[in-house]
Amino acid sequence: MSSDSNNLARLSMSLPAELFRQLDMMVEERGLPSRSQLIAELIRHALAEHEAQFRPDDMLAGTITLVYRGNRGRVRQQLAETQADYLKEVISSQHVFLEDDQSLEVLLVQGPAMRLEELCDALRSIRGINQLQLVTTTALLPPLHELDTLEWAASANTPDAPAKGRKPRNKDAKV
Repeated sequence: MSSDSNNLARLSMSLPAELFRQLDMMVEERGLPSRSQLIAELIRHALAEHEAQFRPDDMLAGTITLVYRGNRGRVRQQLAETQADYLKEVISSQHVFLEDDQSLEVLLVQGPAMRLEELCDALRSIRGINQLQLVTTTALLPPLHELDTLEWAASANTPDAPAKGRKPRNKDAKV
């Protein structure tokens, strides 16, 4: 038995017969091994949505999926400008061209729930955006760049201080 099974709690619930049938159908269509896996996924989505609504300062990670027409004015430029305004929240983006001069763009985002909602509102205000969906999770990306602030502060006052935005060099390193 896996160690994960030690951290499981049982839940017993009653559902209307039709809802139960639809749940079983969904499990089968997705090829999932059990109802429990599907219910856990649905609960995770509901919890992330709840956090976004009731704890706007809590950090969330997720994706924003956009579909838009590229031939509409300055859509791409406005998207780039908006992403630049939310530089701390937009981790990366992926863009592909679709049929009929449409584009699909997926943004990987992380930040306070309220700030992610503000980003979505700013993106929605761009004329030409046809679809936008934010999907969040309470799991976060690990810190990508952590600098020892004491080391950084100490090196900032030395003649061989690193260029702004760069990590201090090891003084013993060969150049």
